[in-house]
Amino acid sequence: MAEIRGTCDDRFDKVRDTLAASLDQDDVGASVAVYVDGEPVVDLWGGHVDAARTTPWERDTIVNVWSTTKTMVALCALILADRGVLDLDAPVAEYWPEFAAAGKGGVRVRHVLGYTAGLPTWTEPITVPELFDWDDATARLAAQPARWEPGTVGCYHPLTQGFLVGEVIRRVTGRGLGAFFAEEVAGPLGADFHIGLPIEHDHRVAPVIPPPGKSTVAPGLSGEEPNPAIVAQDANTAAWRRAEIPSAGGHGNARSVGLVQSVLASGGAVGGVRLLSEAGCRRVLEEQFRGVDHYLDVPIRYGLGYRVEGRTCSWGGWGGSVVVVDLDTRMTVAYTMNQMLEQGALGDSRGLGIVLAAYEGLATAA
Repeated sequence: MAEIRGTCDDRFDKVRDTLAASLDQDDVGASVAVYVDGEPVVDLWGGHVDAARTTPWERDTIVNVWSTTKTMVALCALILADRGVLDLDAPVAEYWPEFAAAGKGGVRVRHVLGYTAGLPTWTEPITVPELFDWDDATARLAAQPARWEPGTVGCYHPLTQGFLVGEVIRRVTGRGLGAFFAEEVAGPLGADFHIGLPIEHDHRVAPVIPPPGKSTVAPGLSGEEPNPAIVAQDANTAAWRRAEIPSAGGHGNARSVGLVQSVLASGGAVGGVRLLSEAGCRRVLEEQFRGVDHYLDVPIRYGLGYRVEGRTCSWGGWGGSVVVVDLDTRMTVAYTMNQMLEQGALGDSRGLGIVLAAYEGLATAA
């Protein structure tokens, strides 16, 4: 059985066993964290950072978590809404006047957070290197029309959502999303998560490993070519790490993902740091869409920036990373890894196994 390092409360031993089994089967390297009431009860890691399994995954190893990054972006928006400086019901153009072009004056901030803005991709072709030019990427979105009447069609925005929310945050705060997150969220919490990775952290990064036997190109909308055509290996370039790709470029590990997102599970405060009011946390559950997602082609319910089920909110990243936040049990579960798999629109069974094991531990504690 794979060697697992870190700490784990006895009642959550099933989480340790599940991680070990995953490393013995599909994973190369991974980390898992569980927080209850903002306190870490599981902080584990194991495996290797490279496909050849020559270099061990360490406590401070970080990895690109793809769309799990979106939960960080959404949290920033919720924090600003709670402070009263961002109105989620306001038109996006109230903060970003150029966005009103091409008839988009009716698109509201909550439409963007809830995947009903009708801007799931860029209209004109865009390349991965062009994503690194923030002003150009957002200007293109501001100029193009929405595909549907805002609020009517639920359609996951794989890349555009982060740029849309991020530009609103930049207009409201005068700071780029990466800087706002670092200064207002990660910094106060002491969380090792980065949107735009400084070069001094490169040596800690586990390169992502493309899915075996699968296409490594991120899928496009139904019947359309991907735009841009992102391949898994793009995340392993220095240019990707430096850029702010708020929908897909965040770097961290399970400890940092879980710590940040435990803010929502803990009524807005963790470790003596309050980022949200309790009412501000509950806003994440406000339903924006319920039905079959046009992009994912699965039934889904969207809150404000997260998938919502009951009083839990969650999201995951391409290839397998995931975070689940339970506002009732005050538990947060996070899983990050370097070996990508593609087993379905909403991820694979590795993260689900970790989450189910955490709930077993929680039931034991009760």
